[in-house]
Amino acid sequence: MVRKLAYSVSEREHWISGLGGLLGIVVVVWISHLWLTDAAGLVAASMGSTAGLLFAMPHGAVSQPWPVVGGHLVSAVVGVACAQALPHDLALAAGCAVGGAITAMYVTRCLHPSGGATALFAVVGGDSVHALGYTYVTGPILLGALVLLVFAIAFNAPFTWRRYPQVWHAWLERRACAQAEAPGSVCDEKCMIPHSALVYALSQLDTFVDVSEEDLQRIYALAVDGVHPEPTMTPSPVRAAA
Repeated sequence: MVRKLAYSVSEREHWISGLGGLLGIVVVVWISHLWLTDAAGLVAASMGSTAGLLFAMPHGAVSQPWPVVGGHLVSAVVGVACAQALPHDLALAAGCAVGGAITAMYVTRCLHPSGGATALFAVVGGDSVHALGYTYVTGPILLGALVLLVFAIAFNAPFTWRRYPQVWHAWLERRACAQAEAPGSVCDEKCMIPHSALVYALSQLDTFVDVSEEDLQRIYALAVDGVHPEPTMTPSPVRAAA
């Protein structure tokens, strides 16, 4: 049974996320066919996955600008390299492309799940994709990633609770911290869990956690504010009389 906790978002968020994905892909396909020609006009299927992350998980670490753009570009380069190095062994080339892309994204600190699909598509996309060579990186992949990113920033901006991109809103909050010294300010909330403690806790998990430090602090603050003491048990009148 799917745990309800994992989907504890409002119905409003369901519709906003779906609308963002719809409009985002429409814009990407339209601009790709407008700016690119022939085979380069194709849109990699991995852009659909990226749209899901940008509009359904805008606060996720893998949804931020560098992972989106860097993850796609690094993966595309690895994918094209594997396709050209192993042209007669599709299975091995595909495996090396995805495995190499994951490793490369970790090394360059731009882990983005859709990058695996970008690397795979460079191998299994067919003759039209193979003919592009490294133009696959600078053409449909770079264009699609940038268009989706710019559209996501514009689309999420009117919804104040969607702090995208996180780095921009983190800078605004740090600026507010520098100007607000009164108790209860944003600074106090952010100091609830020291940065070093968060880093240590995450290192003990030894796995990638798709949540920013800012959101971890907010989750902690909201959880503390939402905790109420258990009601004390008072004897009933009947038992008291007995």
